[in-house]
Amino acid sequence: MRIALFVNSVEKETAGYTTTTLALTAAQRGHSVVYVEPGDFILRPDDSLAVSGVVLPAGPYKTTEKLYNALQEANSQKKTFAASDIDLLFLRNDPSLDATDRPWAANAGIMFGRLAAERGMMVVNDPDGLAQAQNKLYLQAFPEIVRPATLISRSITEIRAFIDNQPKGCIVKPLQGSGGKNVFHIATADDFNLNQIFEAASGDGYLIAQAYIPEAKAGDVRLFLLNGRPLMRDGNYAAFRRVPAKGDVRSNIHAAGTARKVKVTDKMLALAEIVRPKLVNDGLFLVGLDIVGDKLLEINVFTPGGLTRLATMYKADFAATVIDALEEKFALRQAYGMAMSNARLATL
Repeated sequence: MRIALFVNSVEKETAGYTTTTLALTAAQRGHSVVYVEPGDFILRPDDSLAVSGVVLPAGPYKTTEKLYNALQEANSQKKTFAASDIDLLFLRNDPSLDATDRPWAANAGIMFGRLAAERGMMVVNDPDGLAQAQNKLYLQAFPEIVRPATLISRSITEIRAFIDNQPKGCIVKPLQGSGGKNVFHIATADDFNLNQIFEAASGDGYLIAQAYIPEAKAGDVRLFLLNGRPLMRDGNYAAFRRVPAKGDVRSNIHAAGTARKVKVTDKMLALAEIVRPKLVNDGLFLVGLDIVGDKLLEINVFTPGGLTRLATMYKADFAATVIDALEEKFALRQAYGMAMSNARLATL
């Protein structure tokens, strides 16, 4: 199987990224791996689709560091493939990283992923599902029981009124964004910094205000779902607790949060089961749920990270389970052809 991994930038990948771990597992299984960036798609006058990418050199890679080094050495040259020569396109970019400096690139994966799926290429996560989930508004499509009380607005008047009704305060953050950027905990609507917070966060567009959940002091739990169900390997759930740095409300690893083992509770599993039907319906193959208490704070669908860290934490090769699932889908595509939609195949 030839697998194309779509990323923001090959140069900015790291050995610790989940994408690198997935590439390592695929390469060790004998699959061909190609890295593709937002500017690498070609739609020709005859309506045929092609894609250029960095081909990972064949080799007996034993570590992500070795693979990463080989990838960077190969990065100066790209090879062009017809869409029919790519079996799977795995969309693993973060659109928010391109939204400001390269807005044309932010939705390239979704746009060309659709074209690829129409031409018979398997695409995960399904591009139409990703289009629905490209910002935090997606959470509002799930049952109210799984969500904290939420307001989405650019009006500071509305936000003040919302905070007034939250006795434990609220979290304010941009509707579009990742990595814990511009996330603030506001105790009361009288917070003297509220205007400055509003100005900082609203520069990214709409704001989302969520009722603060006190359990968040201990951090949140990232739980991976595969095909709509909790990802497991060797009796271990792919889940970890992200603990905020001292004095910081954000638990994101990019914001100096730390990862620790966590016991997955019945409440977490029940929450995952509630959101499963829609995730499956939307073709969202691999996602990360961010959970506090019995509430869901975010659903990460573009580039949920942590599998590399989890492999070390639990001595379990979760990436192998992901590649197992992709191999099964490839066999189904070969058997059924285009009789099965991409969205259905993505979570089957």
